[in-house]
Amino acid sequence: MYSQEKDTIQTDVINVVKPYTPTISDAFKIKTTPDLDDNATTAKKDVDYNILSVPVASTFIPTKGKAAKVEREKPELFYENYFTLGYGSYGDLISELYVTKEFNRIGSFGARLTQEMSNGGIDDKILDNSFTNTNVELEYIKRQRDITWSIKGGLERQKYNWYGIEDRYENATNQNASDDNTSVSHNFYDLYAIGDVAFDYTYVKSGSVTLRRFYDEFESGETLLKFKGKVDLPIMDEEITTDVRLEYLSGHAGEAYVRTENPAEYGGLLFGVSPSYQLRRDDLTLNIGASAYYMIGKNDTESNLYVFPNITGSFRIVDDVVIAYGGLTGDVIQNTYRDFAQTNQFLSPTISVRPTDNSFNAYAGMLGKFTNDIGYNVKIGYSSEKDKALFRKNTFQASGTTMGTTDSFKYGNSFMVVYDNIKTIQALVEVNVDMNRNLKMGLRAEYMNYNTEFEEEAWNLPNIKASVFADYMSDDSWFAGAKIFYVGERKDLNVLTGDNVITPDAVISLDGYVDINFNAGYNFSNRFTVFLNLNNVAGDSYERWSNYNVQGFQILGGATYKFDF
Repeated sequence: MYSQEKDTIQTDVINVVKPYTPTISDAFKIKTTPDLDDNATTAKKDVDYNILSVPVASTFIPTKGKAAKVEREKPELFYENYFTLGYGSYGDLISELYVTKEFNRIGSFGARLTQEMSNGGIDDKILDNSFTNTNVELEYIKRQRDITWSIKGGLERQKYNWYGIEDRYENATNQNASDDNTSVSHNFYDLYAIGDVAFDYTYVKSGSVTLRRFYDEFESGETLLKFKGKVDLPIMDEEITTDVRLEYLSGHAGEAYVRTENPAEYGGLLFGVSPSYQLRRDDLTLNIGASAYYMIGKNDTESNLYVFPNITGSFRIVDDVVIAYGGLTGDVIQNTYRDFAQTNQFLSPTISVRPTDNSFNAYAGMLGKFTNDIGYNVKIGYSSEKDKALFRKNTFQASGTTMGTTDSFKYGNSFMVVYDNIKTIQALVEVNVDMNRNLKMGLRAEYMNYNTEFEEEAWNLPNIKASVFADYMSDDSWFAGAKIFYVGERKDLNVLTGDNVITPDAVISLDGYVDINFNAGYNFSNRFTVFLNLNNVAGDSYERWSNYNVQGFQILGGATYKFDF
């Protein structure tokens, strides 16, 4: 039988006491610079050498340079002092004298005297319709490194006449008017002081203080103290421009239009701030702000808090060709007797004054250029105003048949101020043309639609206003200009009552008018200029206010002389 041989390998157990740890032998780096062992290497030898400088012969001799003379024109002298005198039809006279003197370390002093007057002469008006306006003003200006400040003060006197008597009652109520024209005259007096200051490199930018006393000869008057300031406040690395406003007004009427009533008293203290922030992003400019005012009322003026938005912005759609703009703003207007009298000189001294709350004014428009010479502006807007001031005829209160038996402003020939809440839709178009550096022209047309709350009409406010102007300055010292104004139809209320005449209330219409004016002149030198003005060339003695016609065609010529001393 086959049998397998027996294995002779014996099995043993091997115990590993330490695990195997391989090691790496040291590496030897080859030297980059081998050692040289060359017996033929020799030492370097020193080399000495000299440079021999020999001048180079040259026949070129440069000529000396000579500065070229620059032909400069003699600078034209500028004269700060001047005197203007002009005289024309209707006895019109204008004159103005302005003198100033500057002292380097003290400042500059100035004085101005103006006189404007007319003898009247309006057709079909038997009452005195002359006027006089005289103003005297003194001024001091100080300019320093970081601050400029000035102060000026003056006195103005304005004399007008209530000559606008209703035609059909003129003979009945003014039998002695031709002999006693002074009975319809009245004077306004304005005494004022104004201080201004402007700072450089400070957060406080500017400030202005105005103190004004305005009054008439009928014991009506008011005192106004007004402060305005501008401050840039740094907040979180941004500057917030803030306007500060403080106004104090105190006034009273000399008497009431109706004897049984008490004279009006008005006034109050208005304080407010208007912060705003300007954001610029490429073609977008955005001003974001708000206004807050508080009125502490006095007598007939109510206390009130006013808060308005103040947001405006513009966006360049196509560079300077098309720029869109818009805004939503509001403000409170502190009306004054003086402001009313500058707009309508035939007010009775019995008015009451209230502030106007311009709740909001929203508008949007587009401006730019058709060409490099023609620019345009188109705008539409909507505003809401509370207590907007309107001028309306006073009622006929005369009890006698001749002037002097009652107050001279109670013959339906003066105006009162009434207030209403009015919403206005406005559209505006402007075109400006710069034909060349000598000729400039422009056109402006404005349409307004008024919606009143209490009054039947927006008294004496036109729906359409337009104007065209052109100015030309030749290279030969000639200059000329033209201005044409159009004012549309207005409404007023005619209330005639008295012992002998009783008529119902009636809304009357004042026709629109066109006023064409031309002017021309010649500069004989930088000292002496002559001029000629042609006003109301169409000769239309239109009514600016009810029964208050203006002068017809007027010619006025004069001269201006400039000097120094």
